[in-house]
Amino acid sequence: MFKNNKSNIGKTKRSTDDLIDSAVAQQNAWLENRRTFARRFLKTLNIFARPSPKKDSDTVVSTVVSDSKNKKRGGVLRAYWFPLLCALFAVCVLIWGLFIRDNSGVTVIMTPSVPEPIVQPVNDTVPDAVVEQPTVPMFDIVRIEPRGTIVVAGRWMADKNISVVINGEIASTGRTDANGEFVYAPRNPLDPGNYTISLIGIDPETKSEDSVFVYISDFGYKNSVSLLMTPDGSTLLQTPTMLVDGDLSVSKIDYLDTGRIVVTGDALPRMRVSVSLDGKYVGFARVSDYRHFGLGADVGELTPGAEYELTVRLHDGDGRTISQITRQFIMPEMTGDDDTYYTVRRGDCLWVIARNFLRRGVLFSIIAERNNIENPDLIFPEQNLKIPTGGENK
Repeated sequence: MFKNNKSNIGKTKRSTDDLIDSAVAQQNAWLENRRTFARRFLKTLNIFARPSPKKDSDTVVSTVVSDSKNKKRGGVLRAYWFPLLCALFAVCVLIWGLFIRDNSGVTVIMTPSVPEPIVQPVNDTVPDAVVEQPTVPMFDIVRIEPRGTIVVAGRWMADKNISVVINGEIASTGRTDANGEFVYAPRNPLDPGNYTISLIGIDPETKSEDSVFVYISDFGYKNSVSLLMTPDGSTLLQTPTMLVDGDLSVSKIDYLDTGRIVVTGDALPRMRVSVSLDGKYVGFARVSDYRHFGLGADVGELTPGAEYELTVRLHDGDGRTISQITRQFIMPEMTGDDDTYYTVRRGDCLWVIARNFLRRGVLFSIIAERNNIENPDLIFPEQNLKIPTGGENK
């Protein structure tokens, strides 16, 4: 048993020596490989540093040629692996920078040289392309000049023929400019009276939706009126700046036993008049093209013998009072007559007369029947009408 222990110890000692010898041998082999690699690397650097000297001996030349032939297949890569690797790396970087790299998210900031500032005038005009051109002819200005002439300016499509129509007749035909604008300014003044102006575009034929009413006063342009009429209403373009006697007048005041008062008179065409009784507003009316107006309003029962004050005001387009008439009267005793009389004026119609006297225009047939009028649409100026205002029409 003791012998067996000795044999085991000997085997263990020999095995440890083998391991040490193997490790020493591996280390020597690794050092030899490093020395071989270093020699080859230094030899390679020596080849790039200086060329090999030429040999005169044929034996040496033949030896070099034979060695080069033997090393072509495997020795070229070993000798030039480093420069080839560098060249390959440079080519890859170039391809990546030119074709693969995405420059969309890169912001390049360039700072150019700043020139001297140049002062230029400010241009406030709108470019032609921005100017909106209407599809139908439109009015911009209709003005009455001091000599009685008029100036009409408006817009339509560019480079188109357009006609100015006065009282249904073509007064002039012109052409719009590149901005679609036109101006009509006749040399001869218009005679005093009423005029309606509209526009007609040619090619394609297009009529203006708006029209302008012009009143030329006998007393000059300061008493004249121009009024733009649209489907939505009317707007004063030129308001009289000076009024004379006759521009606003009251011709008749009727008080009916129904407690209704009717005021008739004359004023500037197409203007608005309002009526107040003892400071209390009772209603308004529009003046006709022929300068006449009539207004009927319920004021209640008036006391006979009492004094009342009636005020009629003429208003401009902004609602301001430009003329005013005040009439004071003493209420007379009622005669008991069921009828009153009205003298027809130019521009009147039975519908308006019935509305003023009988409260409702649909009652015009009562006036036509009382006056034996066969055609209610046909009445004449200065015609004297009997207006029934008795109890049956209250």
